[in-house]
Amino acid sequence: MGVGIAQAAVQGGYEVVIRDLQMTLVQKGLDTIYNSLQAKVQAQELTSEELEQMKSRLTGTTDLMQIHDADMVIEAIIENASVKKQVFAELDNHCREDTILGTNTSTLSISEIASATKNPQRVIGVHFFYPVPDKELVEVVKGLQTSEDTVNRTLEVIGNMGKKAIVVRRDSPGFVVNRILTGMINEAIWVYGEGLASAEDIDTAIKLETGMKKGPLELADILGLDTLYSGIVALYEEFKDPKYRPHPSFTTMVRSGHLGRKTGQGFYRYE
Repeated sequence: MGVGIAQAAVQGGYEVVIRDLQMTLVQKGLDTIYNSLQAKVQAQELTSEELEQMKSRLTGTTDLMQIHDADMVIEAIIENASVKKQVFAELDNHCREDTILGTNTSTLSISEIASATKNPQRVIGVHFFYPVPDKELVEVVKGLQTSEDTVNRTLEVIGNMGKKAIVVRRDSPGFVVNRILTGMINEAIWVYGEGLASAEDIDTAIKLETGMKKGPLELADILGLDTLYSGIVALYEEFKDPKYRPHPSFTTMVRSGHLGRKTGQGFYRYE
């Protein structure tokens, strides 16, 4: 996700620094962006001159001090609250006082992450969707103490990236999209788990009826069943609503390592 966010930012005209723990990971990210932009040149969506300009605005580092002067930092690491809080404590100490600190979480509490900083007013959720360069929507999520100035500056950045932002005014698990989408996917999993219909028929029915390009079980496999499972469990623990309770067979799939497209098997098999 971090690579996609960096690409969207550099396409939006910003100078971008990618930071990771190892230089091999940094270079891998840069190469991914270069290849993606080069494909846009081949498709005549960008000129060669525009490509070179974007490449000149994009650098990578392992040194946290290199982002000291950033106007905005967007973290996109593993969905683990304790790890994110550690990162935000470091950012709080290394960045300018007016730097916006954004987190690309899809499930975790913005307020909890912000609690690791001395200035929680500048911490905000910026939930991008995969694949970032192709998805227009971004959820901008306020924590308990996020300032309106932070919200407005973030909306400006998102707009310059060519994205459409919605503002989630209250910090709540799943925000808007995942809270709705996860409930739908989980219900489809229960229908499948109860043997009412095959995965193919469930997806066909939903696609034909709603106009969705992907059915809920196809989408689950794309998202990754482990990621989806974590999100479902988080919502169930927060709301105690049965509609978010994972089906036992789904739990078994995840524990067995059948995680969807990335492992070759989920609700479908992949070659």
